[in-house]
Amino acid sequence: MKKPIILLILLASVLFMSGCDEKTQYNSTDSSQNISENSAVVEATQHEQINTSLEKKSSLNISAKGAVVEATKLEQINASLKKGPVLLKIGAEWCDACQAMEPMLAQLAAEYGDKVTVMTVDIDRSPKLADYFGINVIPDTSVIIGLKKGEYVYMREDGNVSTDRFKARILKLEDKEVFEKTLNFALKRAKTKSK
Repeated sequence: MKKPIILLILLASVLFMSGCDEKTQYNSTDSSQNISENSAVVEATQHEQINTSLEKKSSLNISAKGAVVEATKLEQINASLKKGPVLLKIGAEWCDACQAMEPMLAQLAAEYGDKVTVMTVDIDRSPKLADYFGINVIPDTSVIIGLKKGEYVYMREDGNVSTDRFKARILKLEDKEVFEKTLNFALKRAKTKSK
């Protein structure tokens, strides 16, 4: 009688403590791909078609004002930085916390209009960007305010800047106010820099 209860508690603990960790997703993806080679080939082909479609769409929407843009290349981020700060959320479609952020990101994009570009990166569609930014937990959000000697400069929540993304990133689903505060610091800094 006690063994099933203990097993249920252990199972519940494991499920409760698991989060949106890209390694977990990659492992489950690897397992499902080993099940059937034929379906993996079809999935890979569909994935490539989706990537191509998204790249075309994203490259056309780089300058979209008030809309969330999916970034698939660093060049998109760099082009947007010329216009102002970039709020960059890195996540995945399968991550519930990442999906919960989408309405808030759309609101921020609408509120900040042409002053800030709100971008997302899907680690499954753009694994090279995930590697570039050193992603191991999602959602991972940061505010990029510029480039300095080839490195991104990030705005921290406390209003300071850093080229160390790990010190400036926001790792969880936060209230909208946290992002607004960080974006306002970034805009204030951009304004004083332009004077």
